Amino acid sequence: MLFNSIEFALFLPIVFFIYWAIGYTHIHGNLKLRLQNAFVVIASYVFYGWWDWRFLILIAFTSFCSWGSGLLIDRSKNLQFEIINLKFGARSWLIANIVLNLAILGVFKYYDFFVREFGQLFGVSTDSLLLRIILPVGISFYTFQALSYSIDVYRKKIAPTHDIIAFFAYVAFFPQLVAGPIERATNLLPQFQTNRTFDYNQAVDGMRQILWGLFKKIVIADNCAAYVDQVWATYDAQTGSTLLLAAILFTFQIYGDFSGYSDIAIGTARLFGIKLMRNFNYPYFSRDIAEFWRRWHISLTTWFRDYVYIPLGGSRVGKWKIIRNTFVIFLLSGFWHGANWTFIIWGAYHALLFLPLILLGKNRKYTNQVAEGRILPTWREIFQILFTFILVVIGWIIFRAETITQAWDFLCGICHPSLLSIPWFESAKVILPIPIVLLHLIVLEWFNRHNQHGLAIESLPPFFRWGLYLYIGMLIIVFGTQPETFIYFQF
Repeated sequence: MLFNSIEFALFLPIVFFIYWAIGYTHIHGNLKLRLQNAFVVIASYVFYGWWDWRFLILIAFTSFCSWGSGLLIDRSKNLQFEIINLKFGARSWLIANIVLNLAILGVFKYYDFFVREFGQLFGVSTDSLLLRIILPVGISFYTFQALSYSIDVYRKKIAPTHDIIAFFAYVAFFPQLVAGPIERATNLLPQFQTNRTFDYNQAVDGMRQILWGLFKKIVIADNCAAYVDQVWATYDAQTGSTLLLAAILFTFQIYGDFSGYSDIAIGTARLFGIKLMRNFNYPYFSRDIAEFWRRWHISLTTWFRDYVYIPLGGSRVGKWKIIRNTFVIFLLSGFWHGANWTFIIWGAYHALLFLPLILLGKNRKYTNQVAEGRILPTWREIFQILFTFILVVIGWIIFRAETITQAWDFLCGICHPSLLSIPWFESAKVILPIPIVLLHLIVLEWFNRHNQHGLAIESLPPFFRWGLYLYIGMLIIVFGTQPETFIYFQF
């Protein structure tokens, strides 16, 4: 079920009213909470099963194994189990759950890739060995979310829960199920274990964030995609200026698409009294690549930081090991996105961009908002933002390409003398509104860069606020077409 579909527009209010109707019944507290959580699980499984009901078997299995591993890890702290002459302690149960979850992810997402690469390497046909199975929507997101629970139980950061319903709700909570944010059990699970009350102000701000997310997806991402897809389909016949324009528009497309999903997810969760972690913090206002990665897909970058980078020694080791650790997490991040060499090269590219900052000790130079305490940035800050943006655009070309050769040809095409020509437009009516709506995005996010989202304007006069809400809503209706899937559903 897509956030930008009629089905979801009907689904959300129904779930909302039933959920709070349960919450305000005169039932004993614990039973009421369990009923509310059970309804969250049912609604989430309906939401997820809308694509393919068979996916439900997989997420239920992942949830059950991770829930059980938490109990086994806790019980094994002072007591070892012996199964077929093998002793299982807490560490063994943790490793078993990690291996099981990564094996499931590997089979569905990476098996065919490795088999094909093996066949090409040794010059043998592997067609008969390919599984050609459908990739379950959001499997990378909920797998990492489930893994973080068992790891945190092992580290004693959270107590294992005996409440299987609350745990299933934690893994399958529908707003963030298929494209994040990748939540931690330490943040989300306790919220399913305590009674929730409706907060009007929180819900209203959630609606604002949903509206802003729909604007970014429908008005920004989907309209950029129409041009970007046409250019990429015929990139070898396009001028350098056309390729550059398509690369810039894809940079805004993927941001509008992914951060738009996160905004809708976070805003929807707030309607249910649930607070999800922030996933984007205006990344295109970054002054260097390190700042960009502190602001882009925050839930994934912090996941790799906490569960891979720090266990490898983090920044507490020598310079060369810091560089090694940086390359490890970026290569893993690239591979997490998909079974394609382009993603791995994209990860390596960003790791290389980190090298000068690490060697000079400037990778944490910018941790505050740009133009802190000022309306406009300085010329130096403008140059830094534009330079970082260009580096990111190059990376997105690699990310968007289907092969490394295609990415290289696209980059070479931009460097052609035709870069100075006028870009190709199939229709002025199609392309002209895009710069206008992009200006809306940039201006609103710039003046709200200290807030959680671009429509956090509750301090403004009511007339201005409601005028802006209606205007954004009008843009969504005018630019709305057939609902398009979100890019990160494939990951």
